[in-house]
Amino acid sequence: MKANGLSQPLAKALNDQMTNEARNAQMYLAYASWASENEYTGIANFLFRHVNERRNYMMKFLEYILKRGAKVVVKAIPAPGPDPISINDCFEKIFTSEVENISKIYAIVNMSMAEKDWATFSFMQWFIKEQTEEETLEMDLLNKIKAAEDPDAKDDDTAYALDKDLVETPAMPHWHRM
Repeated sequence: MKANGLSQPLAKALNDQMTNEARNAQMYLAYASWASENEYTGIANFLFRHVNERRNYMMKFLEYILKRGAKVVVKAIPAPGPDPISINDCFEKIFTSEVENISKIYAIVNMSMAEKDWATFSFMQWFIKEQTEEETLEMDLLNKIKAAEDPDAKDDDTAYALDKDLVETPAMPHWHRM
């Protein structure tokens, strides 16, 4: 016999977040494909690595829901929307998605606190740390991209250098992977 250790609202919120992580993976996949088609090889590689990272997040939610004895509900993933129109647009959209994602994660944390579900509260701490690091990484990249796209920039090769740098840049900073 399986005990359901999650309340119905918390199970729904976790399932919704699992779907959101799958949607984010699809967004990264679409944008990585766009970057590749536009010959931004470094940016494409960087975004393709994020696809796998988001899929892993999705699986963490799935496994947690199962461990707690609740039902996993797999839903259709919404389309990622139109392709970016520029590198800046690409990363602006990604940053917006990251900000939306952290608000959803905070909502689950708040719900787990209200229900005194300390196991879920503890589980979600890892995602808070991840999202904070993601936002910082995206803000740093946006600053570099804005410098690269600045028409008054003295160096015409800045966009090329950024693309080249992202070939080796991990999805998350090396200090994060422990």
